[in-house]
Amino acid sequence: MTHKRPNVGGAIAPFDLKCVSGGTRTIGGPSDRWTMVFIYRGKHCPRCKRFLNKLDAVLHQWSAQMNVIVASADTRDKAEADLAEFGWRFDLCYGLQEAQMRDLGLYVSAPLSEAETTANFAEPGAFGIKPDGTLMLVDISNGPAARPDLEELLDGMIFNITNDRPVRGTA
Repeated sequence: MTHKRPNVGGAIAPFDLKCVSGGTRTIGGPSDRWTMVFIYRGKHCPRCKRFLNKLDAVLHQWSAQMNVIVASADTRDKAEADLAEFGWRFDLCYGLQEAQMRDLGLYVSAPLSEAETTANFAEPGAFGIKPDGTLMLVDISNGPAARPDLEELLDGMIFNITNDRPVRGTA
C-alpha cells in the first residue's frame, strides 16, 4: 500500500481513543491548548519503552506547554501491563485502528511472529496539533530506531507556540 503523506496545515479528522486511566482522549478537533501525540509500536517494542521512559522523565516540561497523549494499537490488557510495569504518568491510550494509522500517515507493519504481536501495528510517529485542530508538526518513522530528540522537539514546539509560527512543509 502506498504511504499517505499527512496534511500539515489541515485539520485532523477527530477520533477518540480509549485511555487506560479511563475515558477517552480525542485526537484532532478543537482543544483548550496545543497537543502532542506520540504513537508507539506497542508492548512488544523495547525501543519504545526506552523512548517513553525518557518522555516520562521530562513529562512535567512537556505538560507545562501542551497536552501529551501516547497511543498504540495494543489491547487494553497490553497497555495496562505496560503502565503497571513502568508507571508512566502521561495519558496512555490503546486500540488505535489501522484506518486511523493510515489517516495519520503512519507506516503500518505486520508482526514478524506471534511472539512479537498478533495484529498489524503503527510504526512511531509524533504529531503537534494546534488548539484549533490543525496539524502543525509531523515526525514519522518506518521503524523503531528513528525517534525525535525530546529536548530538541520540545524546544522547537515552544518556539512555534510562543512565536505563533506558520506551518511549514506544505508545498
